[in-house]
Amino acid sequence: MAVLKMQRISICALKKDRKAILEKLQSLGVLEVAPVIDGEDEYFRKMDTAGQRSGFERAAASADQALEILERYVPEEKSMFAALEGKFLIEPVKEQQVREKRRELLKTAKEVYDLDREHAEQLAAGIRMRNSIEGLTPWLGLGVPLKPSETKRAVMFPGTMPGGTTLETVYEVLAEKAPDAECVDVQIISSEQSMTYLAVICLREDARDVEDALRSAGFARPAQTWDQAPAEEKKELEQQIEACREETAKIEKRLAELSEQREELKIVADYYRVRADKYMVLGSLPQSERTFVLSGYIPQCEASHVEKYLTERYDCMVDIEELKEDEEPPVILKNNPFSMNMEGIVESYGLPHKGELDPTTIMSFFYVFFFGMMLSDAAYGAIVSIVCGVLVWKFPRMSAGMKKSLKLFFYCGLSTLVWGILFGGYFGNIVDIVSEKFFGTAVSVPALWFIPLNDPMKLLVFSLLFGVIHLFTGLGIKGYLCLKDGKVTDFFCDVVLWFMLLAGLILMLLPSDIFASIAQTQIVFPGWLNTLAAILAAAGAIGIVLMSGRSSKNPALRIALGAYDLYNITGWLSDVLSYSRLLALGLATGVIASVINQMGSMLPNNVVGVIFFIVIFIVGHALNLAINLLGAYVHTNRLQFVEFFGKFYEGGGRPFTPFKENTKYTDVKEETIS
Repeated sequence: MAVLKMQRISICALKKDRKAILEKLQSLGVLEVAPVIDGEDEYFRKMDTAGQRSGFERAAASADQALEILERYVPEEKSMFAALEGKFLIEPVKEQQVREKRRELLKTAKEVYDLDREHAEQLAAGIRMRNSIEGLTPWLGLGVPLKPSETKRAVMFPGTMPGGTTLETVYEVLAEKAPDAECVDVQIISSEQSMTYLAVICLREDARDVEDALRSAGFARPAQTWDQAPAEEKKELEQQIEACREETAKIEKRLAELSEQREELKIVADYYRVRADKYMVLGSLPQSERTFVLSGYIPQCEASHVEKYLTERYDCMVDIEELKEDEEPPVILKNNPFSMNMEGIVESYGLPHKGELDPTTIMSFFYVFFFGMMLSDAAYGAIVSIVCGVLVWKFPRMSAGMKKSLKLFFYCGLSTLVWGILFGGYFGNIVDIVSEKFFGTAVSVPALWFIPLNDPMKLLVFSLLFGVIHLFTGLGIKGYLCLKDGKVTDFFCDVVLWFMLLAGLILMLLPSDIFASIAQTQIVFPGWLNTLAAILAAAGAIGIVLMSGRSSKNPALRIALGAYDLYNITGWLSDVLSYSRLLALGLATGVIASVINQMGSMLPNNVVGVIFFIVIFIVGHALNLAINLLGAYVHTNRLQFVEFFGKFYEGGGRPFTPFKENTKYTDVKEETIS
């Protein structure tokens, strides 16, 4: 339960060693670079590395784009658990080999991009030609080119009219609208429901009148014309389509060949990504004619090792100093193997800022405890633990965040298993149902403690009790922090007085009729204890009223602020009642499981009934597990964030972001300081 102590490290070295030092620090990933000099002066200036960095980023993006294209054409074979496999590990020698051929690989990436563009163009051309064939199909009966043509005395022009148009209709229109036109011949090429395709032949001097007459009835020239007869044009287009198919096949074959370099493209993409990060740092370093300066934050446990490594190999000066009082360092959490898996929960709320306690270890035990109590089915817990344990064991190279999450649920599953045994829940009451339905004898697995469905008020009492312990722990941590900072007055006024008030009220509540009706038992205290409870409550309340507003010198305002703070007792009541969700979710899991089992038991006791029983069992319990697993996760988080952290923890710390090799696809075997 700790936040790693940070120190500031400053390195001044010769420029000739700059590349080696930066690459070593990046490979170690233990230093967060921070500005050491604001702006520039007459001795130290900063390099403009924006151009080089941009070039490296473009190279990385080019390789990424090539990989995406290859994935579309030649998908990489992946298992359904590919997301858990993590980055693949490569030897430093392999990385060096790829570095040496990086320019060739960038050419490969460009070739992949060009091939993809050409492939898209060929596909687009094929679509255009198929559309052209579709437009030609109604005109295939026309033996001349589909465009207006003329002789010395005659004109032919094709066109369309509305569906259902007949020759009689056309000639009637011509007779009405162009009565002076002679020698007009109309041929219907084809007809569709929505359109009639025809060709009109007439004298040159009558062409305008004939077309105007037909336009009044809906005549329109074709949108596209061809120099050849439709049948010949179709044949030529089909040949071109076949040529496009052959070309796309060649492109796809070439892309399949280039996909063999997929691994190398991944390595080169990461290489340029790492170089871009290095040049970003390089651009922030103050540099003189012969030296450069680098400063940043480093964990205390790593500082001496880095100092020793650099001073033994390079002509440089390394200065390690403690942080200033007003300096807010980045945060790295360091916890035991069990609690470290809950660090993500704390990080999602907010890392501790300077001077705050890391709550991870204390929270982790409560977290697992409450989670198991909410899910509270031994079979569900066993399933969750087994699945998470197998995944962690099977995929050792998964990301650190994913591994922590799976280990978190592994421990939560174990807690659920224990609570399920205590409550006698095994897929609800499946043992009772199966034994009675299929074997005719009711067999029950007894609960080691009690069955919540049979005694919900007992579970409610214990839920509230665990809640009080949880809240008092949070208040106790607040007291510890006050004493740690030397705030004795705050400790007494903000912690001790509240402990007195709350303890007194609890002791007064226990022998009351209200508690007896809830707990189904009567507690009797001796008179002196009842008196002590009343004194504690009264003294705590009076102390809070008098001392909570102690920052104010105005007596009236001081009392008013104290009274307002005393009103916060309703917030404590609300917090305690929030733990009734332990009862609600615990009962929900058991009730839904029992309903599913009961639904299955209503089927006939034959082969068909057994099959449907198995289906209902698997589907129903899978859904119940998923729903209540999510519910337990959400509500356990709420109990920590709202009720527990609200008593002593603010968060707001900044995470440690070291200068390291931020790769996307690969990991190079780690280097150590030797």
